[in-house]
Amino acid sequence: MACGIVPSESERFDSSGPSGLTRVDWKNAEHVRSIVACLVQGVYVLEQDRQRKREGPQALAPPWWETFGFQLKRILVDEADSSIFGAIFQYKPPPSSGNHSAGRPHFVVAFRGTLIEGESLARDIELNALFIRNELHTSSRCKTAMQAVENLVASAGDSRVWLAGHSLGSAIALLAGKNMAKKGLKLKSFLFNPPYVSVPIERINSKKMKQALQVGISVGSFVGALAIMSVEQLKQSANSFEALSHWVPQLFVNADDHFCSGYISYFERQVRMQKMGAGAIQGIASQHTLGSLWQIENGTQAEPLHLIPSANLTINLKPPKGLMRAHALCEWWKQGLSLESKVYKCMNK
Repeated sequence: MACGIVPSESERFDSSGPSGLTRVDWKNAEHVRSIVACLVQGVYVLEQDRQRKREGPQALAPPWWETFGFQLKRILVDEADSSIFGAIFQYKPPPSSGNHSAGRPHFVVAFRGTLIEGESLARDIELNALFIRNELHTSSRCKTAMQAVENLVASAGDSRVWLAGHSLGSAIALLAGKNMAKKGLKLKSFLFNPPYVSVPIERINSKKMKQALQVGISVGSFVGALAIMSVEQLKQSANSFEALSHWVPQLFVNADDHFCSGYISYFERQVRMQKMGAGAIQGIASQHTLGSLWQIENGTQAEPLHLIPSANLTINLKPPKGLMRAHALCEWWKQGLSLESKVYKCMNK
């Protein structure tokens, strides 16, 4: 999955950050989306600062969080290559800022995605490969992230902690969020361009062909899951699905970004199965991808990361042309976006 920052100019908040966002209203969805995306960008720039040895006044990362009243509480480092992949930010605006309002976070744990250049590239590519194989949870980076989130929630409480990520970082945030949700702790989560391994059918213009393919995928997944998965495996998946049903992460996707557009069809299939009166096991079976079924057949026991029952899915209706731009994090703090949001809640019994 590509990164959100490539040219050096985009590392600078004064030239690439959201303009005009001087007074923060935490009840304004556009403000919240823009600020959280900027915090994730700050993690990208933290790693760029580290690689380019920019410290003190030369560091470019701090404005990405200090502008909005946040302080850097802790950086998260991948023990495999010493790269910065995440950060914990604490909201501490000055008393005179007027930024106080209901709904604000106390802490935001943010994770970056892949940097397509520099010394962290090899490790990021390795983690992308693990994601595709549904083994991301086995990585030291993911384990560090999960432990950091668990420790923060234990000390601060789940209502005070938000999760955020972009691309590969969204996959890590999703794993951490699912882990906490299964414990009954629902963290507010913002997942920008979360990766989904699937055939990019959202790029097909014909509505009829798209619907036909969706039906074919559902039927194929259903038949394949029944053939490959045992009844016990299906029941375990259904129980896990039900345990997550009350957690509603916010997913931000572009139809032209085939890294994440699969979530659009995923939730459409979920609605279709509910209208058909499908039960929990039937619904789970239809949501598997060919890749996840192949992994189960070959002994992978981990639950596919994309299997979530609920989400607030936001789609950019007028995404920029070109895959790399559609996948860029900076698209999410632009003003005047044409967005469509829909809350999906699956309550299979």
